[in-house]
Amino acid sequence: MGHIYQQTVIDTYSKIGFAKLYDRKNALVAADMLNDRVIPFFEQHDLKLMRMLTDRGTEYCGNRENHEYELYLAVEDIGHSKIKAKSPQTNGICERFNRTVQNEFYAIAFRKKIYTSIEQLQADLDMWMNSYNTQRTHSGKYCFGKTPMQTFIEGIAVARKYQLQNQEMIKPNEQDKISFGCEDDETCVTSQQTSDSFFVR
Repeated sequence: MGHIYQQTVIDTYSKIGFAKLYDRKNALVAADMLNDRVIPFFEQHDLKLMRMLTDRGTEYCGNRENHEYELYLAVEDIGHSKIKAKSPQTNGICERFNRTVQNEFYAIAFRKKIYTSIEQLQADLDMWMNSYNTQRTHSGKYCFGKTPMQTFIEGIAVARKYQLQNQEMIKPNEQDKISFGCEDDETCVTSQQTSDSFFVR
């Protein structure tokens, strides 16, 4: 199959993860990832994705008028923050997830099976992602030993309240932040996105 590229999106609060494979890395596939996997998930739970944090790769940054990813964010009214140059630790949640998926999925899957298409690999990745989100407990500071999906579901009510307050330009009070486990406003509503490449023989 040659090189494959994984687009990764992680909800910074719950650690819910999304991963989709492509044979190229550009702005169009970055936008497709949001449109195909992420936005439908948030809509299913009656939540709006409010902000994306990405690195400064060309697939995420460009002139809005002719850059598919930037244009998609503008159309969907999603804010866009970028990490500082040469500071991958700023996008650390995605970086840690990519190490986890490398060690716990790819390293094992490639020993057990010979893949002949991205579709085959994606099907197995989807099963692993479902287990990651719904069965694997997470030690993240907001999960407290719960699965990402449990953490996400438990945080929905406060997330909706924050969105309503944000629309009225009112910041959530400190009690809301404490009960939701957020140290700052962006932690409550931000998702991180990265792309990683893997070589498959």
